[in-house]
Amino acid sequence: MSIEVNMLDDASEAHWDAFVSAHDKATFFHRAGWRRVLQQAFGHRCYFLQAWESGKLVGILPLAQVKSLLFGNSLSSLPFCVYGGIVANHPEAAEALRARACKLAQELQVDALEFRNQEADGADWPTKDLYYTFIKDIDPDDEVNLKAIPNRQRAMIRKGAAEGLASEWDAGCERIYRVYSESVRNLGTPVFTARYFRILREEFGSDCSVLMITQGDEDVCGVLNFYHKGTVLPYYGGSIARARTIRGSNDFMYWELMRRSREQGCNRFDFGRSKKDTGPFKFKKNWGFNPQPMPYAYHLVKAPKIPDLNPTNPKYRMMVEAWSRLPLPVANMLGPWLARSLG
Repeated sequence: MSIEVNMLDDASEAHWDAFVSAHDKATFFHRAGWRRVLQQAFGHRCYFLQAWESGKLVGILPLAQVKSLLFGNSLSSLPFCVYGGIVANHPEAAEALRARACKLAQELQVDALEFRNQEADGADWPTKDLYYTFIKDIDPDDEVNLKAIPNRQRAMIRKGAAEGLASEWDAGCERIYRVYSESVRNLGTPVFTARYFRILREEFGSDCSVLMITQGDEDVCGVLNFYHKGTVLPYYGGSIARARTIRGSNDFMYWELMRRSREQGCNRFDFGRSKKDTGPFKFKKNWGFNPQPMPYAYHLVKAPKIPDLNPTNPKYRMMVEAWSRLPLPVANMLGPWLARSLG
């Protein structure tokens, strides 16, 4: 039977999400809702490809274009998401999606087509050895989970509790955005618009939560999280500058997220993506998580080599240092204009 590849529309969203729910290789970032999120929050053009065979959906590939004078022109699966790439029932469907994506990349004249793979997909494309993910099962017993955390980090969790830290779910976006925007400014990174967080919560409902860590009446840390098939993924986390003086604040936050998510039925903790040998990479290893390489793969169209758009690139060092010194209101005003191109 021949395979037909076409574009996702509103009428076929239910088939798409049913496929994502049923396929063990599909992730939270393959959900159809990301099409609306990226369009509404950033205005990016989305091309969600789907492969059909005999009236049955047999493969998907969500793609979006990010075009910027400063940072280039890319087609990715998927911008602002850590996982992506082709999900298909068989190699023929995967190849049909890959061929259509390459044709689209050529038509759009992008610099490169990027697949954010969790594992090698068999294509002979250049890959980037930069990102690693950290995933671990959650035991039904909190004591087992606590003992699985190495002694030093376990002690930091206890110190956080001794500092009077407490956790609570928050139904809004204002508190997490306030904490997150201060945190990324301090790191020299432009912040997204607050509207992006609101759109995420509206689109994904109960599968998008916010956990806040407080000390007395003050918000110290916070993290916005995603849920998918029993896995919790802390995604946008941050802390105020004063959190550096509070022992164990970040460790306490992630432990509370693990504990509370376990209470809600989660059985896996996905610590998310980190760049190799950076501070967050080492932090997650120190929690007892094993780094798993993510072979992001690239089909080069106009670019002579794999794009290197990340804050550790020496090309952006001066920009990062300058941004970290901006007053917070200025950073929050200018940041969304830049951040929309940093997918």
